[in-house]
Amino acid sequence: MKFFKPTMVALALVTAMGCQQEAKEETKTEATAQAQTPAFETEEQKQAYALGATFGTFVQRNIEQQEKLGITLDANIIRQGLLNQLDNKVAFEQEEIQALMGNLESTLREKQQEFMAKQQEEAQKAAEEALAEGEQYLAENGKKEGVVTTESGLQYEVLTAGNDQKPAATDQVRVHYRGTFIDGTEFDSSYKRNQPAEFPLNGVIAGWTEGLQLMGVGAKYRFAIPGDIAYGPNGRPPSIPGNKTLIFEVELLDILAPTEGEAGHEGHGH
Repeated sequence: MKFFKPTMVALALVTAMGCQQEAKEETKTEATAQAQTPAFETEEQKQAYALGATFGTFVQRNIEQQEKLGITLDANIIRQGLLNQLDNKVAFEQEEIQALMGNLESTLREKQQEFMAKQQEEAQKAAEEALAEGEQYLAENGKKEGVVTTESGLQYEVLTAGNDQKPAATDQVRVHYRGTFIDGTEFDSSYKRNQPAEFPLNGVIAGWTEGLQLMGVGAKYRFAIPGDIAYGPNGRPPSIPGNKTLIFEVELLDILAPTEGEAGHEGHGH
């Protein structure tokens, strides 16, 4: 999360509160339910309006961030301060204003630290839960007929047998795949994109590097990949939390010549 300087925070709040007040007034009648675009006579007027609209986008994003931190300032006083500044009638000396804004900056920093600490705590808790859920799932899944568990903990099931041509870890492969969590929630699919994925086998998660070397061209396997050979305790935010056991159905379509410079590639689901 990115936070802006206090002066921009104050301006953002001023503008946002003004927009909120205007929105309330616009809902009073059906005729004023939508903002009216004024008639512009010059290019400069259009540019000025565009500048205001651009700033409005910034304000919306900034306000969302401040709300997450629980920052609350009196809208009427903020607006009054802006108007007084425009009229050169500010109630405080510049030195006092700078001190007050410094205090606001300190508050923002403290709130940000609290917010980040809370996020880390929640992520840690989620990772611990995912680890326990994954272990339970793998223990049950490993008992099913046709499921093989390797030394690393990878589990695979042959859905369609392929030929005898199998890739090495250094090979480039072309595959179709669908990835889900153990509850069936899909997080990635080359089928939905209607485009197979191509990547070097040594540039993906360990579970894929190991699993695809078991497959012949034309084969389709179902893999259950424990978190430690998937994305580990950190996961792959925002789509894959830490320690998640991942389920993949993978078709090995072809083995390609290695492509120079792609060894570090790692696709969304693999």
